[in-house]
Amino acid sequence: MTKMNKYLVVLAVAAALPLAARADIKVGVIVGATGPGASLGIPYRNAFTVMPKTLGGEPVQYVILDDGTDTTMAIKQARKLIDQDKVDLIIGSSSVPTCIAVSEVAQELKVPQIALSPTPVTAEKNPWAFSVPQPMGIAMKPVVENMRQHGVKTVAYLGFSDSWGDLVLGGFNHNAKGTDLKVVANERYARNDTSVVGQVLRLIAAKPDAILLGGSGTPAALPHATLRERGYKGPIYNNPAIINNDFLRVGGKTVEGAYAVTGPVMVAEQLPDSNPIKKVAMDFTKAYEGAYGKGSRNAFSAYSWDAYLLADQAVASAIKKAKPGTTEFRAALRDALESGKEVVGTHAVYNMSKTDHTGVDDRSSVLVQIENGQWKLVK
Repeated sequence: MTKMNKYLVVLAVAAALPLAARADIKVGVIVGATGPGASLGIPYRNAFTVMPKTLGGEPVQYVILDDGTDTTMAIKQARKLIDQDKVDLIIGSSSVPTCIAVSEVAQELKVPQIALSPTPVTAEKNPWAFSVPQPMGIAMKPVVENMRQHGVKTVAYLGFSDSWGDLVLGGFNHNAKGTDLKVVANERYARNDTSVVGQVLRLIAAKPDAILLGGSGTPAALPHATLRERGYKGPIYNNPAIINNDFLRVGGKTVEGAYAVTGPVMVAEQLPDSNPIKKVAMDFTKAYEGAYGKGSRNAFSAYSWDAYLLADQAVASAIKKAKPGTTEFRAALRDALESGKEVVGTHAVYNMSKTDHTGVDDRSSVLVQIENGQWKLVK
């Protein structure tokens, strides 16, 4: 090798050193793949197997942990991801209580979090926490509109006895304010309960025009079955947390005709071509069903996909300002998430701001009805 060739080799190696030294983007993912929220946590997790291997054009490593749908474990897993695995970003967890628990750790240790469930955490209270699902104040709007169109005046509620149950009812009340809708009964049940007969009998005794349910995953099918067994024939409305095939399987004929709200992704084929979400939702569906089979699409894996899309644009911006694995990069990533504009996802078009860490509008929520075991768009 000539002296000049040796010199060029040295230059090439030297030029490559900064790139070789640059750490991969490391993302911690927490889901409830076991426990009462497993029917949601598993699809949340599955989405990461079909995602691109880069974020913002940089290699990405996902460290995926299970919190068992338990808040204490969620806190433990969040601390492990930050202290031991040195992640730049946390995505998760997959239930409202565990998301809230993770957000407290994210704020304490100053690592951005993209929650996969809607939480009451605001940008003012926690500038490190973001969320992809529709806030219940937006999600429940189509429910209230449909009830009013059908002459519903009185509503009975049965939801989880935790923060998710509170959020669903709060979202309904937010939209019902100033209307003639009235909640005539408010009952609760635990995620692990095997019977809700007592609660259902009290709902029926209130003689409501319609019933609203605030459960999630497969445990949300229990009230449906009990209501129909006890002779209730009125309309039943649900929230976005029931939109998966396991709910349809467990509920069977008892959930036929039920209403629910969801993101546009679940009825993407039924959307007009002018809807900007349609193409992104169809691209996701093709990727996910290519790996897990026709009909496997679900709203929860789509939330994970939207978290990826938000992180992708944020990393592309933050990488210009700091090196992954540093405090400066985490701060730059937080700032980039907060300033993301017109990020088209499967559920929404996201426009974050300093005061809004969800960034969605009415385009993010549609009403569907279960017909022959399928989700049908209610126009």
